Formats: sequence, C-alpha cells, structure tokens
Amino acid sequence: MTMLLAKKSDESSFYYFAYGSCMCPVDLKRSLGESTHAYVIGPATLPGYRLGFFRKSERRNCGVLDVVRDTRHTVEGVLYRLPQRLSAALDEREIGYHHESITVNCAGRVYSNIRTYTVQEKLNQEIAPNDWYFSVVLRGAYTCGLPEPYCWKLFEHMHQLQQTQADGRRLPTVHATAA
Repeated sequence: MTMLLAKKSDESSFYYFAYGSCMCPVDLKRSLGESTHAYVIGPATLPGYRLGFFRKSERRNCGVLDVVRDTRHTVEGVLYRLPQRLSAALDEREIGYHHESITVNCAGRVYSNIRTYTVQEKLNQEIAPNDWYFSVVLRGAYTCGLPEPYCWKLFEHMHQLQQTQADGRRLPTVHATAA
C-alpha cells in the first residue's frame, strides 16, 4: 500500500523518516499541534539499520525505539514531508535524540538526505516498551501501510521484551553498534 499523500505546497519543507511512535500521525499531531496525515508520503525502508529499545524515556517511563547501523538489517517506517515550521516542535519531541541524515526507499524511489533521529546516549541492553508505547507504534505501522510481516516481527520483538522483563529475567546485553 503506497499512500503518497504529502501535500504539495510552496512552503519550505523537509523529509522525515519515522520508525517509532512518530509513525502514528495521530500521536505526532499531539506534539506538533496539527494533523499530519496529509504529510505522509508512505511506507519506506531504511537499509543498513536495525531497531532496538536502547533508550529509556523518562516522560513515557519505558523503553523507546532507536535505529542503529547494521548492514544485515533493514528498518521499515513512514516517510513524511513536513513543513519546515514544524521542525522545532519535532526536535522538542525528540529530546535525547539527534538528527541523522539517511537514505530511504519509498514507492520505488530513493530519497536522500532524509532526517531521522537516533539516540544520543545508547544503553547496552534493551528496555521493554510499556503497553501504551507498544500500541502507538503498532497503530502507526498498520495505519501507514507497513508490510504485515514486518508489523508481526515488530509485535513479536516488543512482546518478547515485555515478557522477559515481566518474568524478572535479565534482558540480553545487545551492543547498540553494528554487529
């Protein structure tokens, strides 16, 4: 499913690749103050990275997603074309992350110099998401048309982290750098 909804406008804009809770346009609206559905271009693939929960959000009190370089993996997410006027609000939402310029594939096209956010101070082991974060990530993935097998993989990873943490077992140490 390709959305290609992004508003055409003369307003200056930037491309943004979301892979966590920002995949959900409803949740992104909460931070940016306006509906973001019309800015969705569609599902996109980031080659050479993998997902991990290498940051604990104090605001959400749970593990939150990050992307780390790993040539053996890809990350699915949502490509937005956001108005430049929303850049500062997005930066404020992504406290603890910094900009990284990446290249993604979307609808058969390569997009370069795309903004994403990566965790500044990565943890050595993953921390499970809470139920709210889990739900928002899956809602965004499904709503924006990420491939069903990827959505299931994402579900299974988050569920495994929650189960391991609930059982009191120590989560395996995973290095946040390329394996």
